[in-house]
Amino acid sequence: MHDNAPDDRYRYDLLVVGSANADLVIGVERRPAPGETVLGSDLAVHPGGKGANQAVAAARLGARTALLARVGDDSHGRLLLESQRAAGVDTDGVLVGGAPTGVALITVDPSGDNSIVVSPGANGRLTPEDVRAAAPLLAAARVVSVQLEIPLDTVAETARGLGAGARLVLNPSPPAPLPDEVLAACDPLVVNEHEARYILGEAAGDTPHDWAPALLALGPRSVVITLGAAGALVADSRTDSLDHLVSPKVGAVDTTGAGDAFTAALAWRLGRGDDLREAAAFAVRVGAAAVMSKGAQASFPTLEEVDAL
Repeated sequence: MHDNAPDDRYRYDLLVVGSANADLVIGVERRPAPGETVLGSDLAVHPGGKGANQAVAAARLGARTALLARVGDDSHGRLLLESQRAAGVDTDGVLVGGAPTGVALITVDPSGDNSIVVSPGANGRLTPEDVRAAAPLLAAARVVSVQLEIPLDTVAETARGLGAGARLVLNPSPPAPLPDEVLAACDPLVVNEHEARYILGEAAGDTPHDWAPALLALGPRSVVITLGAAGALVADSRTDSLDHLVSPKVGAVDTTGAGDAFTAALAWRLGRGDDLREAAAFAVRVGAAAVMSKGAQASFPTLEEVDAL
């Protein structure tokens, strides 16, 4: 199954340092106005959070994956740990306690539009000290993937603590100003159109083809811009190249978590030795497969399902 033999120095193809949330979802006919109460559907509780999503997505593809995160000592934390283990993720790096598990309160109307309130909970207590204490975990990972649902100081400490020869993949979501040292470590910086515009601010040009070189100029070694159904743009400072990778045409049912599946697939393939263009071409297919069924983690494909596209 693996065309590139993994490097024996690395126990993990991918270490995800990030968030783990319980998604609490209620369907509503319409969202309540201020002061109003509306009735909704039965509560559905799903494992979520960008970090947990990426770890499950990578493991389901066959990656040797570990997660460094923090959950509460509560039923939501146990749900998240169970979902990680069921997917084959190594959860030795998941810390328990310090605050309730992070929660996303999600209301969904009949058109599919959602409103979300996130309580970071234990995700906000994942500290730089936690990252330093997990140094052996970082040293054992070929690629480390981070997002911004944990404190920025913790992301910066992760960038500083990378093992020799490891690469950092960062999806700045939800977007926030990034320190130069974090930008310089990104290889690649993975952004969607909204995140690209946020980072570039007034300097953003009109099209993704303008954004890619502008993002590279901020310091990352490479940049990937995800374009939904239109695929992805890949820019690499080493080869001075800009490639547009087209997505397979699929019937989209639910785009939740598709970006996390894309980033996880990209990070895994980079760790296996693919170049950025090859890794992104594979990740585009994984993202397409992930939108073909409902839910986030429930929709993440196996390698066989990706090959079937």
